[in-house]
Amino acid sequence: MMLMRKHLPRRTFLRGLGTAIGLPFLDAMAPAFAAPSRTPTNGKSPTRMAFVYVPNGIVMPEWIPDEEGAGYTMKRTMQPMAAHRERTLVLTGLTHNGGRALGDGPGDHARAASSFLTGMHPRKTAGADIRIGVSVDQVAAQAIGKATRFASMELGLEDGRLVGSCDSGYSCAYSNNLAWRTENSPLPPEINPRLVFERLFGTGDEVEDEAARARRLKYQRSILDDMMGETQSLQTNLGPTDKRKLEEYLHSVRAIEKQIEASENDSRQMAPPMAKPDGIPLDYGDHSRLMYDLMTVAFQMDATRVITLMMGREGSTRAYREIGISDAHHPLTHHRGNEEMIEKVRQINHYHVQQFAYFIDKLKATPDGDGTLLDSSMVIYGSGLSDGNRHTHHDLPVLLVGNGNGALKSGRHVKYPVETPMANLFLSLLDIAKVPTESLGDGNGKLTYLSDLG
Repeated sequence: MMLMRKHLPRRTFLRGLGTAIGLPFLDAMAPAFAAPSRTPTNGKSPTRMAFVYVPNGIVMPEWIPDEEGAGYTMKRTMQPMAAHRERTLVLTGLTHNGGRALGDGPGDHARAASSFLTGMHPRKTAGADIRIGVSVDQVAAQAIGKATRFASMELGLEDGRLVGSCDSGYSCAYSNNLAWRTENSPLPPEINPRLVFERLFGTGDEVEDEAARARRLKYQRSILDDMMGETQSLQTNLGPTDKRKLEEYLHSVRAIEKQIEASENDSRQMAPPMAKPDGIPLDYGDHSRLMYDLMTVAFQMDATRVITLMMGREGSTRAYREIGISDAHHPLTHHRGNEEMIEKVRQINHYHVQQFAYFIDKLKATPDGDGTLLDSSMVIYGSGLSDGNRHTHHDLPVLLVGNGNGALKSGRHVKYPVETPMANLFLSLLDIAKVPTESLGDGNGKLTYLSDLG
């Protein structure tokens, strides 16, 4: 690392043997951070966007608030987000018409996932001739991705095939992907935290050099050990506040590294038995929190400003034994009014929101410029289905969390007219992120009441 100027450049890295760590925003970077080529001219932190998807719909009576406006009460499923109520917009009335059959018959799960960020109806095929629209995350990535090391990151918590039929004649690519770079090019999510970690802290776009990793693991060294000299040199040029920020940041990096190491050394067996990929925890909660930690660090070091996360592939049959549910998720959602099955779905919905609330906790606790990462972020949480039993694609469950650098007026339940395209929400978010876009999916305009009290 060479410091060629009085102030620290925004894109400063600590470099080690085959690794590199980007730094969070420090006060010493303020002049570079304000440069027009790096950030908005108002000097604010860059606006980040994250899209979190949950499969198989939600038990809606336990989701939609009874009240509109600022006086709404969070119901049972949403309760884990109660601490962030004032940073949350609950949006109801939004629809993905592209998720409906439109003459194509069964296949609602494939259509739910593929339409979620595209607002489009997928071509029904189990072959290579897949087609849908470009997703909102990739529209943003193509516009703002040049400012970061990675234009976007695509993450997941459940493995899935990309070929063959996964839902009534629809390609598995539709059920197992959120991000679409082009109309026929999905970006598969990475589910292995180790590979995400090494991609973030490798010297290139790929994972850490294998020889370097082997040497480091042989001597049980952290990637931070190889950067000790540069870290100490950097700290001598920092003020007390920046030193504390750097120490907290490096501590969080090491904590993630330890979690990954622990999961790799976990000798427990999966049920049913199968080969456990390196770095993937057996416990769903551990896995999700580890991924959320990596997302937070990726935003903090400005490695990317656009991230998608699939908390499960659409139509997921995962069992949530961590909360005492051994039944498969998807069959449970076809409850046909069975109260015992509905209660299990409620518990799964609640568990998902708990994991998401952990992410929001992390964003709120992470300093960024004059505020926190939550202040500069816009985070969508939702599903492409509302009622999983009936496979409905209207009145979808959607949360919008964060301040978007002051552009969002949160702490409200906003109910939109029936059949309002969800793509309108995405057009609004792109506009806030300084990526004005004329069209996306079936969008027909921008949403009102996001930036004002209406």
